[in-house]
Amino acid sequence: MPQTAFIQAATPEPPAPKKTTFWSQLKASLAMFSNPKSATGLIILGVFVLVAIFAPLIAPYDPNAQNLKETLQPPSFEHLLGTTHIGQDVFSQLVYGTRGVLVVGFLATIMATVVAIVVGVTAGYLRGWKSESLSALSNVFLVIPGLPLMIIVASQFQDPPLPLIAAVLGLTGWAWGARVLRAQTMSLRNRDFIQAARANGEPLHRVILVEMLPNLLAIIASSFVGTMTAAVLGLTTLAFIGVIPVSNLNWGTILFWAQQNNAFPDYWWWYVPAGLCIALLGVSLALINFGIDEYVNPRLRSAGERARAMKRKGMNVNAAVTQVRTTSTTAPAAATPESTTA
Repeated sequence: MPQTAFIQAATPEPPAPKKTTFWSQLKASLAMFSNPKSATGLIILGVFVLVAIFAPLIAPYDPNAQNLKETLQPPSFEHLLGTTHIGQDVFSQLVYGTRGVLVVGFLATIMATVVAIVVGVTAGYLRGWKSESLSALSNVFLVIPGLPLMIIVASQFQDPPLPLIAAVLGLTGWAWGARVLRAQTMSLRNRDFIQAARANGEPLHRVILVEMLPNLLAIIASSFVGTMTAAVLGLTTLAFIGVIPVSNLNWGTILFWAQQNNAFPDYWWWYVPAGLCIALLGVSLALINFGIDEYVNPRLRSAGERARAMKRKGMNVNAAVTQVRTTSTTAPAAATPESTTA
């Protein structure tokens, strides 16, 4: 047998590359939530979601039930967060108010995210006047003030439903996400794998759904979190200033009634818990956004991994001088004659 043939027969074949599928790309994109910051934010947000779902089981009283014999009572075992000026249980109102906040927040965010994906990806993939027209449409909605528009719409209804409020908040909150997605899509459409998919005759919907969207999931998730933060703050602001009817119970209406009945600053149990819930929900969304940002930005991701590795080794991350961890691998040197005589 010739030597060349023997070498070819002895050389092992390289392993076949793994086939990239939509689910594998989706799993790789969802790795952004494995970050400790994102995980902490998701846990806090999950607690609020569970409270909203199981509100009838958690709340000890009807949030609208009145007891004039127990008005403005401080926190106690009977009323965990005290009572209002007409004897309503603040804790029950807080629990049921979580449902209103999350319903409007998620509805508005889903609407805004869907519109942002459709407009942003389409404007980034297309060329010419179509792309410029969609970009101009995004710029127009970007400067529309949401609060005055919500006041005008709410004034036309005696009791505006929550889906209508969510629709207005979503209508004014999609433009920024669309601009970001358009810019990223314009960068992706010239990549080699997109050009290869088009050269292979892949249909347009497959190129967008299978090739592009998995690479945009991190930006979509970041836009989703930012839009939800703006929607929650917009809802509580509208409720606090009295634009939304008080029948729509949420954290903003609790603050509205506390302000209307001069609860500041004496009756702290009436307004402090609602304010803390708004702040805590904002912190959870901010942590999720920070984690996504660290995952998307390679420089932040490498810095975070380096810091976590230093903490595992017991090194101070905030030290002004970089610490070097050394391990002794040789035996100590024998004493020299000069040292022994000394």
